[in-house]
Amino acid sequence: MAQKKVTDIKEVDKSKQLDSALGQIERQFGSGTVMRMGEKRNEKIPAIPTGSLGLDIALGIGGLPRGRIVEIYGPESSGKTTLTLEVIAQCQKMGGTAAFIDAEHALDPIYAGKLGVNVDELLVSQPDTGEQALEVADIMVASGGIDILVIDSVAALVPKAEIEGEMGDHHVGLQARLMSQALRKITGNVQKSDTLVIFINQIRHKIGVMFGSPETTAGGNALKFYSSVRMDIRRIGTVKDGDEAVGNETRVKVVKIKSLLHLNKLNSRFFITKE
Repeated sequence: MAQKKVTDIKEVDKSKQLDSALGQIERQFGSGTVMRMGEKRNEKIPAIPTGSLGLDIALGIGGLPRGRIVEIYGPESSGKTTLTLEVIAQCQKMGGTAAFIDAEHALDPIYAGKLGVNVDELLVSQPDTGEQALEVADIMVASGGIDILVIDSVAALVPKAEIEGEMGDHHVGLQARLMSQALRKITGNVQKSDTLVIFINQIRHKIGVMFGSPETTAGGNALKFYSSVRMDIRRIGTVKDGDEAVGNETRVKVVKIKSLLHLNKLNSRFFITKE
């Protein structure tokens, strides 16, 4: 009578042990906690269009990915908020629900409406502190009831201690720690709820930099790490109709993207809408 090889017996035992471990994990943490990568190989990454065909192509997936965190940064008046409002308008056209956390207290509903945003259905929050803004964001995302959330902007997420303190008080690294703590908490809910979360950020300059770029972004390094997409947007010119300025020409650079192949740079135009 033929005897089973020792290696075959070991493989059977390892397979049973693995199945037992996977079963225990699913019972404790729920179905889908651990899966084989090949099971989701052909799934298309869901995306929300940006309103710019060229930018959608540059991103490689037809827009900004859902269930991910996106950072859009650049100098002032470069079109950051305009781009996010365009994405919100596209999301609403698809039947989605959008929320806007206006930490800068500067959202113009008339301008948003001209860009196609349904302002009557847009959820808006104007928080008093950075902690309040990020807590509201986490609750909204965890609810699973919204499709896109925009936070404008990271630089305006001022910690409560700084607001309640005196002018001239030092609060070194306080905002960076706040962002790091919040993103560790929010990221899991973003993936589970399939929500697109966009952080608008601003450019800052490092002091005393002799070599390399002196530019950096506000809020520390946590957002750079947790973002699946990072886009650098710059205004490079003005679009004119005769002598009248009718829009801005911008350049969008895809600095980071965790998805398919993509283009690196794209020139785009934003036009001023008239009544």
